[in-house]
Amino acid sequence: MIPSRSRDPDFVSAPTITTIPEDPAGRTLLTGSHGGVYTGRLAAGLGLRGAVFHDAGRGMGDAGVAGLAILSDEGMPAATLDFRTCRIGDTADMLERGRVSVVNDVARALGAEAGMTTREVLAVLATSAPREPVRLTAAEARAELFFRTGLDRSVLLVDSASLVEPGIDDGKIIVTGSHGGLIGGNAAAALKANGFAAVYNDAGIGIDDAGIGRLPALDARGIAGLTVDAATSRIGEAFSTLAGTISRVNSRARSLGAVPGEPVAMRIMEWARSID
Repeated sequence: MIPSRSRDPDFVSAPTITTIPEDPAGRTLLTGSHGGVYTGRLAAGLGLRGAVFHDAGRGMGDAGVAGLAILSDEGMPAATLDFRTCRIGDTADMLERGRVSVVNDVARALGAEAGMTTREVLAVLATSAPREPVRLTAAEARAELFFRTGLDRSVLLVDSASLVEPGIDDGKIIVTGSHGGLIGGNAAAALKANGFAAVYNDAGIGIDDAGIGRLPALDARGIAGLTVDAATSRIGEAFSTLAGTISRVNSRARSLGAVPGEPVAMRIMEWARSID
C-alpha cells in the first residue's frame, strides 16, 4: 500500500552526502548526490534507516545506481530518483518532482517500487530499522599526475569534488568523478579551488540541464569547465572521467580549444603541456 501524502516523512535532507547539516543516524536520508559506489559506501557508514539518491542518468555500466547493491548487501533499503524528473544536487526539487527509477532488493521487500514519488519512497524506507554504521574501505580517491616534469600543470584526479583543497589545488587541472550540477544551486560551490580547469560527469544532463549547471558558474571565475558524457564514463570514478568523451564545454574551455566529442584525456594532456 502506498503511504499517505498528507505529511512529509521524517528525513534528513542534504544536497551532497559529503556535507550533511545534522546527524542522520536513525533516520532516512534524501541526498542530491548520485547513487554510485563512492556515495553508497559513505551512506553505509551513517547508521541510516534508508537512503534516496539521484540516479545521475544511470550512465556507463549503471554507475549512477551502483551504490544501491552495496547498501543492499548491508541490509539497508535505498532508491534513486530519475534524472528526467528532478534536478541533481537540488533536494527541494527532488522532493517535489522526483520519481523513483531504481530500488534495491531491501527496499523492494518493504514495498518500494519504481514510479513512486519521493515522498512515497521516503515513507516506505522510514519503516525500516536503523542500521549500524559500517565503514567500508575504498580505493584511493585522490591522485595527481604529471605528464612531464618542470613547469607543466599537474592533473588532479578526485573521485569526489569534496576532496579538492582550496589554495593547495589552485591552478591545477582538476578531473572529478562528481556530477556537474550546482549543489543546492550555489554558484560558489562549483569548485572549491581556483583551478585552471575542472571536469565533471554530466549525469545524463537531465531535466533543466541540471547536470551541467557548474559550467557557467566556472565561466564567471575564468575557469575552463567540461563535462564528460555519462554514457562514456562511470560517475564517482575520476580515472573513468579521464577516459570519457566531452559532452559540454563552457566559454573559457572553448576559447582554449575544447570541443564536445573529443576525448577528455587528449584535451587534458594538451592543457597540461602548455603554460600561458
